[in-house]
Amino acid sequence: MYTTTNEDDILNNYAAEPKIHYAEYPAIWEQRKYVLQGLFATLIVTTLVLVGFSVS
Repeated sequence: MYTTTNEDDILNNYAAEPKIHYAEYPAIWEQRKYVLQGLFATLIVTTLVLVGFSVS
């Protein structure tokens, strides 16, 4: 922990800051995987909505 003092001898504690790393643009195979996940999630939500309408 990083500690400093000001003019009145009051301690200020600062948390350790993590190193920053930037995200990279997803590769083409990752993009395809995201599309498949989106399609699967849409299918599940659509099925749940249709089942809900048919039950009520």
